[in-house]
Amino acid sequence: MEFLEQVFLGNPLREWGIALLWAIGGIVVGKLLYRWFSRRMRKLASKTETQLDDLIVDQVEEPLALAVILLGFWFGYDHLHFGEDVDTFMEHVFSIAVAIDVTWMAARLLDSLLGSLLTRTGEQSESAMMAQMAPILRKTLRSSVWVLGVIMAMNNAGYDVGALLAGVGIGGLAMGLAAKDFVANIFGGITVFVDKPFVVGDRVQLDGVDGIVIEVGIRSTRIKTLAGRIVTIPNHKFTDSVVENVTAEPARKIRLDLGLTYDTTPERIEEAIGILREVVEKHVGTENDTIIWFSGFGDFSLNVSAIYYVRKEADVCLTPGAINLEILRRFNAAQLEFAFPTQTLIHQGEEATNSTPS
Repeated sequence: MEFLEQVFLGNPLREWGIALLWAIGGIVVGKLLYRWFSRRMRKLASKTETQLDDLIVDQVEEPLALAVILLGFWFGYDHLHFGEDVDTFMEHVFSIAVAIDVTWMAARLLDSLLGSLLTRTGEQSESAMMAQMAPILRKTLRSSVWVLGVIMAMNNAGYDVGALLAGVGIGGLAMGLAAKDFVANIFGGITVFVDKPFVVGDRVQLDGVDGIVIEVGIRSTRIKTLAGRIVTIPNHKFTDSVVENVTAEPARKIRLDLGLTYDTTPERIEEAIGILREVVEKHVGTENDTIIWFSGFGDFSLNVSAIYYVRKEADVCLTPGAINLEILRRFNAAQLEFAFPTQTLIHQGEEATNSTPS
């Protein structure tokens, strides 16, 4: 047994053997634990109706196996001594390794659970925005967990995290000022995602841009204008500007002004109002809320006005066009004459009326 008492690197061979056995034992137990999770626990989880346990088993098996291996190495190293400085350094190394392993498991769990949640939410909402936001949210959460894990590991290792964060904060402030527009666009995209002032396929009006939303990204939104051009708008515009969602309107308001000649009698004005009411209210594309009235005396015409609403499901261009065409037919059949600009010229006591186009 004297051989086991021989010293190698400051430690007896017996202690080296014990340390080696702990390390090998940790590796073996870790692999057995991983295999047990992979076979037994996965099989048990697959028998349940919920998918939550399947996700948990899949994500924790590797970090748990690594934790057992680290524990074996830690117990093994506890039998060896290389001086106070080296032992303190190794203690910090194991603390950092444990913190990173815990962070790894937390990041895997949260990423998997959030991904499953976002997938179900996207399937239920059928939102294109959800499909674009899901990877960003998952990466943001995963990065946040790792940052917190690294801070925790450095704190366990005895580093002054506060001083380090203060230095990082100054650099982060400079980077934040340089990237404030980018950050504003990111938050603008999140606002569009949460508030949903519009979705892909809606027609919107913003700062003189009128068109159909074809893509909503994390930084910008693409709109196809009525002229067929593609316009890219930074998302921060939607947080500090008025956005009009044309698609969301329940009905389109239409105002129609007609001018009749001044020789039209009151009875004929009433007849014209009756024709307008009949044409507008009988059209299948209009709402029942209609206002028609004798609106006033113009410079060269007696004005009759109408306000009606085109149904949301009707065509906002073809419906007014069909109504206007029917009004023209009915007015011509009733011999109701439309007025046009005229001038009255008085010359040497004689009065003459000339018709001039406006």
